[in-house]
Amino acid sequence: MSLEIWNSPELWRHEYGTIAEGLFFFAEDVFGNQFCFREGSVSLFDAETGDAEEVAKSLAEWAERILSEADVLTGHAFLRRWEATNGPLKRGARLVPRIPFVLGGAYDLPNLVQMRAVDGMRFRGNLARQIRDLPDGSQIEFRIVD
Repeated sequence: MSLEIWNSPELWRHEYGTIAEGLFFFAEDVFGNQFCFREGSVSLFDAETGDAEEVAKSLAEWAERILSEADVLTGHAFLRRWEATNGPLKRGARLVPRIPFVLGGAYDLPNLVQMRAVDGMRFRGNLARQIRDLPDGSQIEFRIVD
């Protein structure tokens, strides 16, 4: 998928409302968290919360960090464990938690499901918008509806 299509509002960004404004997404980790350009630096955009944290001052610095910290920044080691049990991840898919991490879901294999990256971003964008302004520790009811 081209960067132009991935960054188009109608694909998945609309689910984040204003949270994703001004960001240009160019890469993602195994969980679908997005690497993006923000205000001249590279940030990691948390798919569940919409929070973006700077990880590098430049694309070159980001590439160096990816090469030296691949398991941490990309989730590659976790993916290897998942694939050993479940087989190869399908092209265009990411590992999405059944119970979102931000809602207390565990970083373990039984909590993860393979999902198309686009669908994972749509689902979590909706969640991010709903919890965006809640204080930490707020009680919420998590329901999936058709």
